[in-house]
Amino acid sequence: MHLAVLMTNTDESDFAQRHPKDGEKFKALIQSVRPDWTVSSFHVKDGVFPDDILAFDGVMITGSPASVLGGQPWVARLLEEIRIAFAHGLPLFGACFGHQAIALALGGTVEENPNGWGFGLIEMSVVEKAPWYDGDAQLLQYGAHVEHVTQMPCGARRLFTSPHCDVAGFSIGTRVYTTQNHPEMTPDFVAALIEEYADKMDPDVITRARASLQQCADTEVFARSIAAFFEAATAETAAT
Repeated sequence: MHLAVLMTNTDESDFAQRHPKDGEKFKALIQSVRPDWTVSSFHVKDGVFPDDILAFDGVMITGSPASVLGGQPWVARLLEEIRIAFAHGLPLFGACFGHQAIALALGGTVEENPNGWGFGLIEMSVVEKAPWYDGDAQLLQYGAHVEHVTQMPCGARRLFTSPHCDVAGFSIGTRVYTTQNHPEMTPDFVAALIEEYADKMDPDVITRARASLQQCADTEVFARSIAAFFEAATAETAAT
């Protein structure tokens, strides 16, 4: 399996330079459960896209402090690449910004969340269990978001919800799988991120985020589900 990671993270701060890039994080995530898979990363936020997105077996789209509603040229191109991939049956996984970008590209809507920031460890509830997900009815993931999907694309099924975000993840057949959160983030990184934003956010948000870290995310469970999603899509393609 050869996956493309489309890196959308626009953070070039000193903090970002001290930590692994998102391409490395997603590679580590998927290779923790499928060590023989190949991952190629592309800095799409700099306008660097794959020459042919359809040359890959699947695509993972990362999170970003940028907004899918920002109107930047690279975002517009990303949305078009998503539509091309989807039209050709290429499986797409999206996290946070990636989740929102897939929704927007395929006809859904994204808005600023009136509940404000979701930050720290977030508890999600399974609304509908996807065939590739073998976890429990409750799932813990790290999150950092202030926008959310308010309407899913036609044909989408809501998989996860959270107190902060009604559509915390969705699927479309075996071709789309998303989460509003960050399965690639590690406990150490999230703890550092919270401290980085401690003087930039509402103190109550930071207090709740710090307190949430008494538990850890269900990283392996969700990594298995991402791998199983791509395998299910590949198997379906092979059978047709």
